[in-house]
Amino acid sequence: MRLCVFCGSSLGVGDVYRAAAAAFGALLAERRIELVYGGAHAGSMGVIADAVLAGGGRVTGVIPEALRERELAHSGLTELHVVGSMHERKALMASLSDGFVALPGGIGTLEELFEVWTWSQLGLHAKRCALLDVNGFYQGLSTFLDHVVAEGFVRPQQRQALIVDDDAERLLQRVLG
Repeated sequence: MRLCVFCGSSLGVGDVYRAAAAAFGALLAERRIELVYGGAHAGSMGVIADAVLAGGGRVTGVIPEALRERELAHSGLTELHVVGSMHERKALMASLSDGFVALPGGIGTLEELFEVWTWSQLGLHAKRCALLDVNGFYQGLSTFLDHVVAEGFVRPQQRQALIVDDDAERLLQRVLG
């Protein structure tokens, strides 16, 4: 089983996000679930990769050549794929994964999650998509998505297909089905 995790190249404010990334990585290693992620050593991305590796797990990174050249690639991964573009990165991460979880992050994290969620709506895959709502990080987004449904721009079943949970173990159970 391989799980793609989208998360930030920064750590956010305070220790709560770092701790959540480390705990989720440890949980993946404990459950023998391989991590697929963006391949960087910075921010939450590096924290989750290090936690999976420290727990004896496998980590596959996918990074564009331009970011590798900026020395952002994690040097201790089980496997690192270097691709030509961000588009290739997302496509390869998706093809290598059995499901998707977004931890707190910025624009890139949201863009990655929304793209794979859109792909599920279009029937391009049947993999589960989820948000780990650390410290209420995604509450505002969840409320907005409910509003988008109420306004008729997203079907209720598509909104329900996006799993949102604040408990990492419960979220993982829901993603893995």
